[in-house]
Amino acid sequence: MAGNMSNTVAPITSSLSKLQSLHGLFAIYKKKGPTSADVLNTFKEALLKEAGVQTPNCRKRKKQWLKMGHGGTLDSAASGVLVVGVGNGTKMLSTMLTGSKKYVAVAELGKATDTLDATGIVVLEKDFGHVTRLDIEEKLKSFTGDIMQVPPLYSALKKQGQRLSVLLKRGHTVEAKPARPVTVYSLTLQEFKPPLFTLDIECGGGFYVRSLVDDLGKALSSCAHVKELSRTKQGAFTLQDHVLHEQKWTLEHILQSLHACSEGDTPKPTEAEIY
Repeated sequence: MAGNMSNTVAPITSSLSKLQSLHGLFAIYKKKGPTSADVLNTFKEALLKEAGVQTPNCRKRKKQWLKMGHGGTLDSAASGVLVVGVGNGTKMLSTMLTGSKKYVAVAELGKATDTLDATGIVVLEKDFGHVTRLDIEEKLKSFTGDIMQVPPLYSALKKQGQRLSVLLKRGHTVEAKPARPVTVYSLTLQEFKPPLFTLDIECGGGFYVRSLVDDLGKALSSCAHVKELSRTKQGAFTLQDHVLHEQKWTLEHILQSLHACSEGDTPKPTEAEIY
């Protein structure tokens, strides 16, 4: 009986040890709906389950088994590339926060919402019949390069340790954060089928696509909100070539896609979510 138990424990211990020995970065696919934190925790639970570790739904408990974090929150309504750091790879996540990202955004003219996307309540409707493709292309020039941008009220930014979006949902009064410098490397109009238009965006850290679309709507003497949003690239990780979809959330596939780092890599300051 003891021998059977030993044979059962050994593979579990081996799989867990392999997980805990991972150090590096890779990317998973975040689907539309759950938060980035929820997706990361679901991913982490899948790995621990594969290793034979049964954990309660508690972040503090899981933190004892496996250190993992993501390099930049995607809105719940957004999908696409979510870069993950494991082990000492979490020290590298600051480069993901500040580095280049690419997005494809489908926006809708004529309606503004409180969240600046389709999850919110419509707070303003304005005519958009005067807006042409050339108008949008011309206005996009003023949003390219080093610009100042006011972050959305509904965001992952924090006030006294609490996310602004959480405070708003609890009925608290929240003031907008001051405008801050952000960088837009490229910004192009891919499609214009009123009231919808599609933007292809490459930007630096701290940039909010929702704020861009809201500001663009105002610049066009109308209003607009983000209807769909997908992050197609973050750093070296692309949606097409690098992300692990849910059916590949296994140790084997992580080992195949892991960008390894040294255990001795120097920690860097980071606002990344670590679990």
